[in-house]
This record gives sequence, structure tokens and C-alpha cells, in this order.
Amino acid sequence: MKRFTILIVFLFFCASGTAQKMPANLLDSIAIAGNNGTYPNLEGVTITQRGKLVFETYLHGLRKGSLHDTRSAFKSITALLIGIAIDKGFIKNVHQKVYPFFPEYKPYGNWASLKDSMTIEHLLEMKSGFDCEEWDGSKDCEDDMENTQDWIKFCLDLPLKNKPGTKWDYTSINAMLLGGIIAHASHRSVSEFADQYLFKPLGITQYRWTKDPLGHETTAGSFYISPGDMNKIGQVVLNDGVFNGKRVVSGKWVKRMTEGRIKIEDFSNVQISRNKTAIPQPTYYGYAWYTEEIKTDHWKHTVVFASGNGGQYIMVIKDLDLVVTFTGNSYNSAKSKLPFDILVKYILPHFAKK
Repeated sequence: MKRFTILIVFLFFCASGTAQKMPANLLDSIAIAGNNGTYPNLEGVTITQRGKLVFETYLHGLRKGSLHDTRSAFKSITALLIGIAIDKGFIKNVHQKVYPFFPEYKPYGNWASLKDSMTIEHLLEMKSGFDCEEWDGSKDCEDDMENTQDWIKFCLDLPLKNKPGTKWDYTSINAMLLGGIIAHASHRSVSEFADQYLFKPLGITQYRWTKDPLGHETTAGSFYISPGDMNKIGQVVLNDGVFNGKRVVSGKWVKRMTEGRIKIEDFSNVQISRNKTAIPQPTYYGYAWYTEEIKTDHWKHTVVFASGNGGQYIMVIKDLDLVVTFTGNSYNSAKSKLPFDILVKYILPHFAKK
């Protein structure tokens, strides 16, 4: 009778679907949590370790291979392209001045002599000095830029608020000008440059750019690519500039690019995610890549990552040989930081225990 009762209970759970929801491991819990409303805006997750795909899930209409807007995570890809341009000799170094790349736009609007001191490094570090600030939303210049014909001209003509190199103010204007520098220095469009020197070596063939009315590609965001191909970008960073045994960008550049030198005051992604386990640590900024230590009472790992509005992330955890990508639609919401909760609850414990 006892065996019969156990059998009935087992069949009940199977029929109700409860048995099917039992995760085989921590990673399987991600898809379950994504479908049961815990992470309602999560759309895709890919995880590779040592270049091999170990987990992927697609939710809420996103499919494998679907193109997704990277939003500002593309700024980090732009930083990679700058490194490649330096490696190839198109750009001398990050200390080159910005405005000499654009002589055709003279006379520049709102000219101030301090603009002469603005360098490529200032753009990479979000220290251009332009009177724009998207981080706290106090002065978002991107919307105004998108209503003009020539986005490069708009950026160059903006007034300064601070001396270049002195203050961290996050703005898409900087990344847009980096794309213009790549195009002018290489004598080809940014899309042609990226296709030849980054995407083709990685086997990335499906993507979509956003352009201004004159055809300038934006390198600040609005670039569409699949989560799997986002992961390939992360693998380049993980392997110090190498993909599948071939050098894409110098290791020296990757190291410099991902060094967290600028502390973002009063900001922690883990804290915003409201994870109860991790101890919030500050977020740092390098050349368009972020760094944050994920720390609990039992372990800690440093995460280097690209970040875009809505929950778009390329995360690199070097000591575990991991690359993790997230895509989502939590735009302009604190829920965009929930991937850090997923990282702490499911991903890092799964690999750290092995």
C-alpha cells in the first residue's frame, strides 16, 4: 500500500508539471526563474567556459541567433576597435588630439581653446568635458543628437562644461566621436573596419548598425547582434586579445582597456540588484569597460563587463575562464541589474565549486 501511495504522489507531480521544473543543476534554475516571473525581463543567457558553450537559454520570444540591441554595451566594442586601429597603425596612440581628425567640420561650434587638449583617452574614459551627462540623466545629449542630420558635427559642436581629462561624465557623445576617429584614420566606414578586423576573424556575419541620415554609424549603441556573438567578443577579452588561437587585438591593449582606474562614486551593480548574499563593492571604469568584484562570505571573483541599458551584458570572469552574456528589456529600470543577482545565485556558485 505504501509503494502504491508513493507511486500516486509521483504521478501527480509529473502530471502537474512540478517534476519537470526540478532543476538538474544551478544553471537550469536560470531558465526556470526566467519563466516563472522571477526575472520577467530576461531574454537570453549564454555561458562559455574556455571557449566551449556550456549553457544557453532564450526566453520571452528571443530565439537562438536572434539579433538584439546591445545598447551601450557596444561602447565597449568600440573600445576594442580603437585598440585594433592602434595595433594596425591607423591611430598612433590614445594621446592623439581629437579635433585634428575632423578638419572638414571647421569652424567648430561653441569653440573653446580647451577643446584643443581633448584626447582619444579622454573619450575612452568619459572625461571629454562636454556639457552632457547620461549617468544620472541630468543632461542627455543623445536624444538631441538623434534629431540632427550629422551626428559627428553635433558632437564636435557641443559646448564644454569641464576641462578635458578632469571629470567623469558618462555620455554617448564620446563613443560616437571614437567611431568618427576610426573612420577618418582608416579611410573607410566604421562598419567596414569592424567587419574586416573584428567581426570576420570572430566568424560574426549577422548584425545590424544604426546610422544617421548621412550614413555615419553610431558606435555608442543601437547595434544589433546575437547573444552568441556577444559571447565571442567576451572571449577576445578573456583570452587577452586572442580568439581561436589567432590574435585579434594586442594583449597590452586588453589589459589597459579593462583596468578599473576610475571609481564610479556611490554605485554598485550588486547593490542595485538587491542580492542578499553578495557584499556590495564599488564599480570601476576603464576604457569603456567596467570592473566590479563579486564578493560573499565564502568566495570572491572579479567581473570585467560591458553594460547596456535594459540588461545587456558581456561579462568576463577570468579566474573561472567564463564569459557570460545577458540580454533583456528592463529599459530605464533597476531591474536591468538583475543579471548580477543571477550571477551570484546560480552562475558563480555552479562553477566555483568545481
